[in-house]
Amino acid sequence: MPHFHGSGSLLCRRNARLDSFLQRKLERRVYERIRAYEPCVVLSESINKVYMHVVLSDECVYLTEYSPRTLTAAVSFRRVRYIELVNDIPDFLSGKHQERCQHIRIVYVTKKPAAKQRNWLKRLMMQTLHRNLMSALFLLSSSQWRKEELPPVLKHTRSASCPNPETLGLTRVPQPPPFYSPLVSPASSPLVTRLCKFGRALLCVLLQLQRRIGSVLSRLLRRGCVDSEEEWEAELHLYAVSEKSRLYLHLQSLWNSFSIRSTLLLDPLYRRRNCVSLSAAAISWERTAHLFGQLSSELLQDGSSVESMYLLLQELRTAAHRSVTLRRLFWRSSEVCTFLLCTLEGCLHGRQSLGGLYTADQLLLSSLIVDTLAIMFRETEVEAARLSLLSAKKGALASRMLLALICDPQPQTHSGGFLTVFHLQALLPEYLDTAASLLFELLLVGHTSRCVSAENFLSVGWILRVLQPHPHLLSFIGYQVQQVVLVLTGLQVSVPSPVQSVLLFQRLNLLLACLQYNSQLAQHLRSHFREEFRYKCVNLPPHYPISRPTLRLVEHIRTLMLLR
Repeated sequence: MPHFHGSGSLLCRRNARLDSFLQRKLERRVYERIRAYEPCVVLSESINKVYMHVVLSDECVYLTEYSPRTLTAAVSFRRVRYIELVNDIPDFLSGKHQERCQHIRIVYVTKKPAAKQRNWLKRLMMQTLHRNLMSALFLLSSSQWRKEELPPVLKHTRSASCPNPETLGLTRVPQPPPFYSPLVSPASSPLVTRLCKFGRALLCVLLQLQRRIGSVLSRLLRRGCVDSEEEWEAELHLYAVSEKSRLYLHLQSLWNSFSIRSTLLLDPLYRRRNCVSLSAAAISWERTAHLFGQLSSELLQDGSSVESMYLLLQELRTAAHRSVTLRRLFWRSSEVCTFLLCTLEGCLHGRQSLGGLYTADQLLLSSLIVDTLAIMFRETEVEAARLSLLSAKKGALASRMLLALICDPQPQTHSGGFLTVFHLQALLPEYLDTAASLLFELLLVGHTSRCVSAENFLSVGWILRVLQPHPHLLSFIGYQVQQVVLVLTGLQVSVPSPVQSVLLFQRLNLLLACLQYNSQLAQHLRSHFREEFRYKCVNLPPHYPISRPTLRLVEHIRTLMLLR
């Protein structure tokens, strides 16, 4: 049984000592956002192959010693460029650990260059400056000595081991004496007096020049550090040695969730509708459970009208947006999930929609159900009850959900005048958008569950095999790809909003899954859309957190689509 704290947080593979340490070190609101932790070998600029605990929250990667003493925020997901598996064999491991190790590389942007590198650069510049100045002093002094026709400097006594420069073919450069020597009195010669004054004046000039040049170089060095601040990349290497490690899958899932959430929050309307005010008091686990129980009872009552059901679902969706605790509670019982699934099946595939005929009420309610289900998946990756519910009876509930959400993107509609048809044509794309989001969430389940499902239920390949016989699958997938093509070819002239950018990212992930995990779908997509993917005109604002991962996805998909 999974262990739940009073606050309702869940940590997979619970380590009591580490858990207690995290509770002491972190504020409650930060602790409740911890998603998972796992021991592994860590390598970075400041850590050299140390066995540590990697602690993952929904915003940050923390590191602590294997016997925890200090907690360090290593990488914020906001600064991550990409996360990848490296196919290598670490030479510092041996035996079975070397064979089953997963090498994860996190490339991220750091605020400033490493101090070691910056100090080395500054030291090198100052050493070069000093060397050049001393050379100039030497040459000027040597030249002045030659002009005065001074006698040659006496050679210092050399040991037998020191070779004679002349025998090595080296040009012998006369060395100037010091500006002041106790062996020669300054007053003993007018020439020496003049030379001492000249040397002191020259030294003062050169020292002033050195200070000025040093000041200019320091400013340039500081400016260079600032200018390169946003482009300086660093790497964190994690070597997971557990055979059943899910660290990479958790990292990818959390990074995706962070990018999606951060991008959506840039949309003022989304933020106003779905975010809790910072000044609002936090609701306890117990209070949230009570409110969810009340809402569920009203929703499951027999004889509810479509209007009341719609209003209750709106309330549930808004509450789920604002509370991860409620999203976790949703998966503790199958009643609400099963009810929503039955309602969706009735709306899109039951007797009310025989012959492919939809009504406005059916499409509105279906969109709301699918959107609510998609929200329930977010940030509940480590909720054991979710995986148990979806995989029960050989994935029966997941199969029903997959088959229920697919619909014909070009159905017939009831005759009811121009306005009715126009209204339905506007509602159907809205449903297809939400269906793409839910399918994306189910594919994420497939990616993160492949290491824990011995029967291979819920894997991405399994999901696509379940969908394969659906009569509208090809037209549904084709519609989603067409929406991607509108962006890639520049036909969608306006800059995508944050919500549209997230939807593009989700559709690209759906397309990538089809290309990688189902040969029939891959062949169909290449034969129908290959030419469209020869062009690329993705106009995403660079400040969207989702933009960089989306562009990487586009390049990967273009490569796969153009394969022969």
